[in-house]
Amino acid sequence: MDSEEERLLVEDDLLQGASSIQGIDENRVLKNNNGGWRACPFILGTECCERLAYYGIAKNLVTYLTQKLHEGNVSAARHVSTWQGTCYVAPLIGAVLADAYWGRYKTIAIFSTIYFIGMGTLTLSASVPSFRPPACEGSICKQPNLAQRAILFTGLYVIALGTGGIKPCVSSFGADQFDDSNPVERMKRGSFFNWFYFSINIGALVSSILLVWIQDNLGWSLGFGIPTVFMGLAIGSFFMGTPLYRFQKPGGSPLTRMCQVVVASFRKLNVEIPQDCSLLYELPDKSSAIKGSRKLEHTDECKFLDKASVVSDLDFRSGNFHDPWRLCTVTQVEELKTLVRMFPIWATSIVFSAVYSQMSTMFVEQGMMMDTNIGSFKIPPASLSSFDVISVIMWVPIYDRILVPMVRKFTGKERGFSVLQRMGIGLFISILSMVAAASVEIKRLEVARALDLVDQKVAIPVSIFWQIPQFFLVGAAEVFIFIGQLELFYDQSPDAIRTLCSALALLTTAFGNYLNSFILTIVTAVTTKGGKPGWIPNNLNEGHLDYYFWLLACLSFLNMLLYVFFSTRYTYKRTS
Repeated sequence: MDSEEERLLVEDDLLQGASSIQGIDENRVLKNNNGGWRACPFILGTECCERLAYYGIAKNLVTYLTQKLHEGNVSAARHVSTWQGTCYVAPLIGAVLADAYWGRYKTIAIFSTIYFIGMGTLTLSASVPSFRPPACEGSICKQPNLAQRAILFTGLYVIALGTGGIKPCVSSFGADQFDDSNPVERMKRGSFFNWFYFSINIGALVSSILLVWIQDNLGWSLGFGIPTVFMGLAIGSFFMGTPLYRFQKPGGSPLTRMCQVVVASFRKLNVEIPQDCSLLYELPDKSSAIKGSRKLEHTDECKFLDKASVVSDLDFRSGNFHDPWRLCTVTQVEELKTLVRMFPIWATSIVFSAVYSQMSTMFVEQGMMMDTNIGSFKIPPASLSSFDVISVIMWVPIYDRILVPMVRKFTGKERGFSVLQRMGIGLFISILSMVAAASVEIKRLEVARALDLVDQKVAIPVSIFWQIPQFFLVGAAEVFIFIGQLELFYDQSPDAIRTLCSALALLTTAFGNYLNSFILTIVTAVTTKGGKPGWIPNNLNEGHLDYYFWLLACLSFLNMLLYVFFSTRYTYKRTS
């Protein structure tokens, strides 16, 4: 596995892919004037502002739903997880549009506008008194009516649609600014993913500290209005860099091409695959049947799909070699095989995303039941997520400037660890984060029992700063897993489906949130039987949130074992 990656890093047969990269005038790129780090500040600025806007909503949304919409703990956590999951499913829409029709630049531009409209709608829902339920009067809390809920959730899900065009495209569009055929630029692209994630977390840090405090102390209309302004700044930053960008031409619908491979394979169900793979159908020279994509070498995996590129007797007799529903090129077949190979790695990232989602759900609800005071100052529980961000901001330069050069001396790899090794380390760290969270909850419940506060829905005198290790460990795991995932899915994906593969990487976050929501539902149903309060009641002092964290730790351990099994058997793509 590792020697294969080294070979890929030094290959010089990538030159033919350069012609698929275009300038705004659709001519060949003048590398002295376009792309590289010259173009990246505008892209990084866009991502920083957009993530500040997103996290300005997501970090404290569970608090808004419980305190202003009067929802219960489980209901609020489920709504947040479902919404965040949708934000990471929607990128599939943007990815298909970008790869097939519009290109990444146009897709970002259109969906940014949709995003901004959603932000404005959400701000109105919190600003206009008639758009939200009145404050509680004592213990009586009026539930929002249908119209009030419709305005709020319309804003949230329009935002989710907006993320669909931005998230899968921005990282890939930034990586497009570096030429695969140039080893120096290829190295810089690896650093770009680190600093891209660094920019994300600068935005998240401002949200965690400043915006959360504004929302809790100065009001939600201002707390949602400021992220809306920053979304406008994100759009401005993106358009300012237009003259400097390199552009990748869309290569046609990837979903259609994959369906063609499957259909052609079944049509030739009884056809034998030749032993000599050179007899499989492929265009001559270095031309590719997929616009904007280099040719891919044949691999021995998923042999059944090779039937799609077998030239049958019927193909010879008809002389029709141009019907992709009957005959596909090796490159087209290998495009689908690439996704099949990456699927196990993709699937084993879902459990970590469920762990990651705890920062905006269970960690916040745990913090609400702890001592949040420092003298006269009260810390918003959602602000503790800033320690996750601080962890990321610390780890990115440590990893890029210290750890990579140090490990490179031992492994001989350009990036130190292989991408798969990097992700495996992150999965191990994520287990430790759940152990830390469970340990804090055990201590909190011990104090609640000692002070006879179990039956009272009150904060326990255990400092909220005991949560710092669990946030810090999640942040460290992010640097290894999420950045590694971005790099893997961009580098290993064929040229014409890189946005789609980036969207698939993001989809693990969606499924992680849905998994968290599903586990919450099952745990609540099972543990509340017979009138018991369950693990996660509205009064957490009566529950056992620690059991929930231990459950996630066990799932994470089993998931890591699966990851090790699949990653050691992964083979890297080969271009020709």
